[in-house]
Order: sequence, then structure tokens, then C-alpha cells
Amino acid sequence: MLQNLTQQPPDKIIEMIGMFRADPRAEKLDLGVGVYKDAEGRTPVMRAVKAAEARLVEQQESKSYVALLGDQGYLDAMQDLVLGDAAPEGRIVGAATPGGTGAIHQLLELVKMAKPGATVWYSDPTWPNHPAMVKHMGLGARTYRYFDDATRGVDFDGMMQDLAEVAADDVVILHGCCHNPTGANLSPEQWDRVTDLLLEKQAMPFIDFAYQGFGDGLEADAAAVRKMVGRVPQMLIAASCSKNFGLYRDRVGVAFVICADTETADVTKGVMASINRLNFSFPPDHGAKVVEIILSDPELKADWQAELEEMRQRMLQLRTGLAEALRRETNGNDFDFVAEHRGMFSRLGLPGEQVLRLRDQAGIYMVGDSRVNIAGLPDEGLEGLARAIVSTSE
Repeated sequence: MLQNLTQQPPDKIIEMIGMFRADPRAEKLDLGVGVYKDAEGRTPVMRAVKAAEARLVEQQESKSYVALLGDQGYLDAMQDLVLGDAAPEGRIVGAATPGGTGAIHQLLELVKMAKPGATVWYSDPTWPNHPAMVKHMGLGARTYRYFDDATRGVDFDGMMQDLAEVAADDVVILHGCCHNPTGANLSPEQWDRVTDLLLEKQAMPFIDFAYQGFGDGLEADAAAVRKMVGRVPQMLIAASCSKNFGLYRDRVGVAFVICADTETADVTKGVMASINRLNFSFPPDHGAKVVEIILSDPELKADWQAELEEMRQRMLQLRTGLAEALRRETNGNDFDFVAEHRGMFSRLGLPGEQVLRLRDQAGIYMVGDSRVNIAGLPDEGLEGLARAIVSTSE
């Protein structure tokens, strides 16, 4: 039987990790992998996480199962963080998942059970796992234009023209903030227009909300998502604690389903529990409990918010610094958009050949479409990076 298997194409980012590790050059630079790094190039454990874990180790008396949907205290805390009071309690179903990726997977499973022939729309470009998971689920897929390569901003006219073809019960994946891979975000007014269109088409919004707190702040990043929740009858949200709590390896996520009424919510809750059972039974609890402890303790929550804001501000400073360094090296404003974008990523618009030259000649690793991890930039190496970009452009 196993001889019938065929080799799967490698994940380009995972493949790049291996190449970077094997590169013997001391001055190499990893701008590809999407993890936050501090000024020393480390991905730190946040202060509040360390404190919450110490408390958990001291107080936890059992490692027995919690519940198929996860610990209710964690779900309540995440609901408050993500949704606030945007929707009535009885219409919201929450399920703990192994990371944000797990949340997306579980919600796509729900879509497949509700409507096997559904078409899922995602932006062009988008996070590569979106199309990969949709394909793996056997769901229909279509793309909508999102990024304007000329302006380095959102191609909103193209986006709306494409989404005008969305059919009733189609699912439209939107990035809640900090668009991956471009860093270009919708304005509040554009969010309103997208919501109007999806209401008119009776389509299902699906928000991938992986970077809350990394853009304009915890509340500002959630504003458009919450406003949409308050307007649409049903909606899917996948949230992650990997970035804003730094819990990458602990795989902490949550899937929220906003239902039209409490009766539908009751049924959906049972279905989500069944989907969890079929995929991994009980979701992991250690990281989720850490998040619950932080969000339920005013002192820990305040310290977590302060450190998260420090991380956000550092990324904004790196954006400004890189844009200014490139302006000096190029004597032009072609890269000013880097300072205007938000989140961990920006796509520089470099051709693939130049991306390879940067890797081969300078040991600078970035994704093939020239997506760079802003949080991986060296505080003291922005001028050198700018020079390398300019020197490899010909």
C-alpha cells in the first residue's frame, strides 16, 4: 500500500529553515520564519508567561482531560479578548484548538460538514497554508485580488470586483489585521464596504486573526472584526496565541463560530465538539491555561499588555528604520510603504532572481516572493541590509 504514496512538495518556508541552519556564514540573516525576535535575535518567553507557568506548576494538581471544547475559563477569556461584547453570549460557540492553524482546520471541517460543495475564497496573495488546507479538505477554491504590486497597497477595487462573484453560503477568508504576507491592511471604511457586500451576497466571513496586538494595538486591531461580528448573522473566526503571547511551540488557538440564533449555536457546539473528538479528542491545555491565568489576573494582564506593546513599537521602529535606510540607499521613495504597513511582514516587491542573489551573495534569507519578517530585522544592521538589497538589484 505505502508504495502508492508520492512525494509531497516541500513547504517552502520549512525548506528555507533547513537551508538557513546549514549555511555556515556567521553574518547570515533569517528574514523568512514568522517568529518575533528581540534585539539580540532571540524569541523570548514573555514575562507574564513565565510568571503564569510558575503559578500553574505550583497549583495544578492533575493532568487529566479537561473537555472536548477546552477549558471554559480559557474560552471565556479569549472571547473577551477577541470579541469583547460584539455579539450576544448565546450566539457564540468557542472551541480550543492546537494553534491558529488548528482553528482554521476545524472551521474548514465545519464548513465541509455544513455544505460539502462550498467554495472558499482567499486573498491573492495569502498565507500559503490557506490554499493548501482548502485543497486538502476537498473544498472549492477561488481567489480575490488584494495587493497592488505597483502601489504596494491594497487593490481594493480589484478585491471588490472579484468578490462581487461570491455566491450565497460561499466562505470568504479575510485577515483580521496585519495581512500575511503583505502587511497591507483594509481601512475601516473598506471593512464596512466588504461587510456590506458579504451581507448582500449572504456569504460567510471567515476571519484569520493571528496577529492581534501586533498592528495598531489590541483594541484597534479587533475593532473591524468586532464591528463585522455585530452586523452579520453568522461568521467564523480563527484566533492564535502564538504571536501575541509568544506561545509558538505550545500550540494555543481558538475557533469561534458566530451563529444566527441560540438554537443554531446549540447544534454547532455539539458539532464542534464532535470535530475535535474526531481529530485530536481533547485540545492541549497547558498553554491555554497559561493564557487564562494571564487574562484573568489584572497584574499579569497589565504586564503582558505592556510587553506586547513594547514588541509592537519595536516592529514599528524597525519598519521606519528600514524604509529610511532604503530611501538613503536608493535616493527614492519606492520602499516608503514598509513604514506604512503593519504587523510582522511586508512584501518588498523584489524579483525572485534577486531574492536568490541576496541568499547566495549576502546570506540574507527571505521567502521567494520577497516577504520579510520585520521582527527578524537586526537593530544595528538596517543600513547593511539596505545596501545588500540595492547591490543585488542589477
